[in-house]
Amino acid sequence: MLEQLAGVFAPVCTPFGEDEEVDYGALRSNLEFYAHTEILGYLALGSNGENKSLTEDEKQKVLETIIRHKAPRQVVMAGATYEAQRDTERFFRTAADLGADFGLLLPPSYFRKQMTDDVLYRYFSSVADVSPIPILLYNAPGFCGITISPELAGRLAGHPGIVGMKDSAASGIENFLKHESSSFHVLAGSVNFLFRAMMNGSVGGTVSLANSLPALSVELFRRGAARDEAGGIPLQEKANRLNAAISGRYGVAGVKAAMNLAGLRGGIPRRPLLPLTPGQCDELRRFLIEEGVLAG
Repeated sequence: MLEQLAGVFAPVCTPFGEDEEVDYGALRSNLEFYAHTEILGYLALGSNGENKSLTEDEKQKVLETIIRHKAPRQVVMAGATYEAQRDTERFFRTAADLGADFGLLLPPSYFRKQMTDDVLYRYFSSVADVSPIPILLYNAPGFCGITISPELAGRLAGHPGIVGMKDSAASGIENFLKHESSSFHVLAGSVNFLFRAMMNGSVGGTVSLANSLPALSVELFRRGAARDEAGGIPLQEKANRLNAAISGRYGVAGVKAAMNLAGLRGGIPRRPLLPLTPGQCDELRRFLIEEGVLAG
């Protein structure tokens, strides 16, 4: 498991054309580029993949496209964001049939007040009982409003079908890293704390910056793996500036715009999200040039 999770994952964006239809050709083009980078793999159908804006048929086709066009060495996590447990279980069976290596599972959130640790423990553990692929927990309160507690993560870390978690919260990944073991790996869910997380025992991360700047993201990972504070701290500061200007300011639309500027095919987001205006794209281009990650 360590070899399959120790590295940088790109939470792949789903490109849409001007008609807001999925542009599978653009997705294949992006994957052909990523296959020649040193990113370890992909999170398919995550937040940057606009999971909630896709139909079930689109989800399956996007996942199938990513699996078919990844490099042989690369790993694929399939993101599940369902409210009904039976839908989650069905999706993981489909993902396994398509060849996904892992499932990433977001807590249900519509009945938020009822999502106690006991309810979530039963949900995650019983999904893992029947999932044909190992799963990782997804702590993303900014998206779903539910926080996985360190205590709950500790209870679930011993389940043989649960092999880790992605923590995207700003509350402190160190709270979860105490559960890091040979059978449970904690991944940083933001480039903002990738280096810090690795210095404290994390094995890698799933970071949106890897969509547009995979080489920089991998270099930051390497600095963390080498415990290189002299090189890692200034690179982390640079990554934070870039992330703030891209996804921090604009969300998924910013990630896609940065991909477009970098020569990839991010396309536009699907409504209700707005794409960046031409003026915002120009401002972002100037900033990326100033930071030395885009040619002038």
